[in-house]
Amino acid sequence: MSEPLVETRIPHQKLYQSKPFPAVITPSPSLPLPAPSLPLFTQTITTHKPYLDSLLHRSGAVLFRGFPVSTATDFNDVVEAFGYDELPYVGGAAPRTSVVGRVFTANESPPDQKIPFHHEMAQVPEFPSKLFFYCEVESKSGGETPIVLSHVVYERMKEKHPEFVERLEEHGLVYVRVLGEDDDPSSPIGRGWKSTFLTHDKNVAEERAAKLGMKLEWTEEGAKTIMGPIPAIKYDKSRNRKVWFNSMVAAYTGWEDKRNDPRKAVTFGDGKPLPEDIVHDCLRILEEECVAVPWQSGDVLLIDNWAVLHSRRPFEPPRRVLASLCK
Repeated sequence: MSEPLVETRIPHQKLYQSKPFPAVITPSPSLPLPAPSLPLFTQTITTHKPYLDSLLHRSGAVLFRGFPVSTATDFNDVVEAFGYDELPYVGGAAPRTSVVGRVFTANESPPDQKIPFHHEMAQVPEFPSKLFFYCEVESKSGGETPIVLSHVVYERMKEKHPEFVERLEEHGLVYVRVLGEDDDPSSPIGRGWKSTFLTHDKNVAEERAAKLGMKLEWTEEGAKTIMGPIPAIKYDKSRNRKVWFNSMVAAYTGWEDKRNDPRKAVTFGDGKPLPEDIVHDCLRILEEECVAVPWQSGDVLLIDNWAVLHSRRPFEPPRRVLASLCK
């Protein structure tokens, strides 16, 4: 490929079947000075969209590094250049703030907290097919967004725990979460019911929950949501392989605050509890297989949500990472 974009290797990448993960794209060093402008970058995205789509399909994640993306508005322009339809954040658990256009903050939970591996919104039927992250301000230390190929996790879990995976495939999972009325920024799952369902009206919230296939029970402190049973393993038709498409580890190890007990947050679809040792073994596999590229200001990471789980490591502020979800 010519021209303004080149595939680059960086130390943190892994190779799967000779394919680097994630793929890394940088401006071509052969470009005449001055450095590429934002309009040139967005125009290049539009022109090279078939190539970039193919690269994303092949690698599962693409990191764009060294391009002039300096603000949230710049990032919004980059997202728009890809032409993917926007997915509103309805039914998700993370506290977030809208920034500009299609851009909002990534999970705003405290910096000392780790956010476990998950597919974005795997606990609801309508989830994004793709998501973008953008590093506006890199942290002093930590704060990586580790990523891992979902089919690799499935294959390793099936090899090591075949009976457990068989039960998952048969029964799916049920997710339970207790929501306050308003957002609780001290919690990684602190989104209140009003912002979860984008309304202050309980009747509207019930209607929107029902559209998601979610049961909603009102409590003294807010609401209890029950989702499922829903599949824990999905079939990625575009790649002809099964993927570990769930939030099991995230819910079991991370859905904890003053309202929620993580051990009750996720069960088999028949209501039986998950074996703790296997959940923690899955966490170990996720950590072994993941790639954690330190953020640099201006980085844009495009993730295929069908192919890749992501997480967040604790960090030393300041750090500002923004996100955008696509259908």
